[in-house]
Amino acid sequence: MADPTPAQVRDYIAAGLPCEHLDVEGDGRHFFATIVSASFEGKLRVARHQLVYKALGERMREEIHALSMKTLTPAEWAVQAGQGAGTASHPHH
Repeated sequence: MADPTPAQVRDYIAAGLPCEHLDVEGDGRHFFATIVSASFEGKLRVARHQLVYKALGERMREEIHALSMKTLTPAEWAVQAGQGAGTASHPHH
């Protein structure tokens, strides 16, 4: 069985979890995903990861060898995106 591409992993997640933003990078065996979903509201990180694993189902065991993920709510994503523009500069007091 061929290793999945990052696009395929993204599609697998999107098919099982409504996402506002979804980005997957990887080399066919190890993947890193940034997942933004309203389904994560009020959930701890472990519960968020369980939602992603559920969306991936058997593929997590059979095709995807390692998946690191950042799971954010839309509000957390908005805050992070706002901070991302100024991370290289020093904060003003």
